[in-house]
Amino acid sequence: MRVLVIGSGGREHALAWAIAASPLCDALYCAPGNPGIAEEAVCVPVPASDLDGILALARRERIDFAVVGPEAPLVAGLVDRLEAAGIAAFGPNAAAAALEGSKGFMKDLCAKYAIPTAAYGRFRDAEAARDFVRRRGAPIVVKADGLAAGKGVTVAMTMEDALAAIDEAMIARRFGAAGAELVVEEFLAGEEASFFALVDGSHALALAAAQDHKRVGEGDTGPNTGGMGAYSPAPCVSPAIEREVMARIIEPTVRAMAAEGRAYKGVLYAGLMLTDDGPKLIEYNVRFGDPECQVLLPRLMSDLLPALIATRDGVLDGFDLRWHDEAALCVVLAAKGYPGDPLIGTEIEGLAEAASDPAVKIFHAGTRREGGRLLADGGRVLDVVALGRDLAAARDKAYAAIDRIRWPGGFWRRDIGWRALGRR
Repeated sequence: MRVLVIGSGGREHALAWAIAASPLCDALYCAPGNPGIAEEAVCVPVPASDLDGILALARRERIDFAVVGPEAPLVAGLVDRLEAAGIAAFGPNAAAAALEGSKGFMKDLCAKYAIPTAAYGRFRDAEAARDFVRRRGAPIVVKADGLAAGKGVTVAMTMEDALAAIDEAMIARRFGAAGAELVVEEFLAGEEASFFALVDGSHALALAAAQDHKRVGEGDTGPNTGGMGAYSPAPCVSPAIEREVMARIIEPTVRAMAAEGRAYKGVLYAGLMLTDDGPKLIEYNVRFGDPECQVLLPRLMSDLLPALIATRDGVLDGFDLRWHDEAALCVVLAAKGYPGDPLIGTEIEGLAEAASDPAVKIFHAGTRREGGRLLADGGRVLDVVALGRDLAAARDKAYAAIDRIRWPGGFWRRDIGWRALGRR
């Protein structure tokens, strides 16, 4: 089977690494890929945003199965384009991808089908949004309706911060068209977790839970980022909570999307808040998380590719996956200046030495090669992942590997895993 992975980040490197190990995969391509992915696949410099280019590449290389990594091409309808051309593709079509493409759509779906989530309002007028905030008070959450590269959410602890977030999105237009409409919702107290399931249109297969670290600074301080690290399993998601999430959130969503004529196929990523009243849905993503994907796939004992194919083909019912008992922990290495203006072009050395432990895998997220040198080429640059008998062992291996990397232009948090390990 000839497989194409679309995307260029750490998530896509993890997907390519897992798919390359499948006996079903005869040839693997990635568009556009990165230097790490190039060790697993033939990288072709076609941006994930170039839908025409991706379609032409898939036709030219006689691709049998495409796996779309990022959310933007999914929302833009890349799966629709590939399937119309007779190329099987993993991921939701544009109608189903609205679960992430429009936070307002997702909230309205939850309200209509009684899926537990925060109380909210939708606004296209800044003054109406301000009035809502004044009536509700703080803390409160302000979200751009559309895709904003993970930066469109403000958890406002004061009314002033909430009003400023509204003005930033709707008046200053920081997020462009994505912020033309806002969702303003109640602040949920509890512990956050990420939960993943494969969905084939009518059936859902639970994968595993993880916990991400969104804030840039240690102790969860500073601005939100795309994610500074993750670990799996998440001790806060017990088997009982997993069953509740499937029964009250995931499965009702699958039925709701089918009833709305938007049957969902792909991976469904539920961002959860574990409240005193039970798990509540914060948001849906329509792709594997990043960096959560980087801790899920190393724990997966089963072949990933047949599971992705079964998802697309609508035959997940009765499908099963096996998982390693080991824990996985990922630390994201970011370029100085991130999440603002990252320092681009600094040299990174020592990766071979860092990955000498077979329990350690380094996924590239934002790198490029220039001659024989590896350079930073993004905000989040490398994902150092380690497996261990438990989270503490995985953490120790990950940081031991990082200590071998020579990169003065980078930084990383030293406390990834603190929530889970604090319980010990």
